[in-house]
Amino acid sequence: MRKYTPKDNVQKKSYYTDRFWVAPRVPTSEVEAGSHFESVVKTISNVVTIKDVGVQIGQLRIVINATDNFKTLQTLRDACGYAMCSELSAVDYLAQDGEFEVFYQMLNLTEAKRVRVVCRIKKDEAVESVVPLFKSANFAEREMFDMFGIKANNHPFMKRILMPDDWEGYPLLKTYPLHGDEFASWYEVDKIFGKEYRDVVGPENRDPASVERYDSQRFSRVGYEVPFGAEIEEGKEEENPIAYSETFMVDYTTGTTTLKKRK
Repeated sequence: MRKYTPKDNVQKKSYYTDRFWVAPRVPTSEVEAGSHFESVVKTISNVVTIKDVGVQIGQLRIVINATDNFKTLQTLRDACGYAMCSELSAVDYLAQDGEFEVFYQMLNLTEAKRVRVVCRIKKDEAVESVVPLFKSANFAEREMFDMFGIKANNHPFMKRILMPDDWEGYPLLKTYPLHGDEFASWYEVDKIFGKEYRDVVGPENRDPASVERYDSQRFSRVGYEVPFGAEIEEGKEEENPIAYSETFMVDYTTGTTTLKKRK
């Protein structure tokens, strides 16, 4: 049975003593002698300096200097069989350590093994682009720049990929407000109408749980559809039953011709 925890004055208790709480790392074990990972570590150590190494959840984790990222991934690809870079990104540890953690997730399809290459960089520092090694890194490095502000030197097209080019700030920084800042609240109003119309239009509604049923074009009206842009009067709406196509969608709640045929 779960241990009972007193709930006295629970509103006065702080769950986290630090503003930016960091979950504890998963357990790390040593690399087994004679294993595939041991040969990978030996091969990498002949090329670059390995700062730390261990096995986490069945995958090898190697910590290197940020300046050695290109040589490390090149060695993994050419000498160790890790032909795919399945993911790369960063983690914001600026509040805790004053650094970003940049990681590369490598996959060996032949051995069904994974290696995670990790390095640390200071704010405003850059890493070398690995696009010449893995084309899949192209969009990932652009996203890392877009979300964290981390640049990849010698990238063929280093610009934002999700946010507008003139967007201020980097949304995945832990200091970035969850609903955006003042710039985010007025961005589209300023771009479309101009700042002089702020009092007329009002700020953007960034509540993800909000669905405006009586929106300007009557889109959010499932089961009560009306012609595009038609005027409606609240309380005098006629329900339109949802129709299902026999060839495209199936209403499994009522039974259709297709289901009867199968029976």
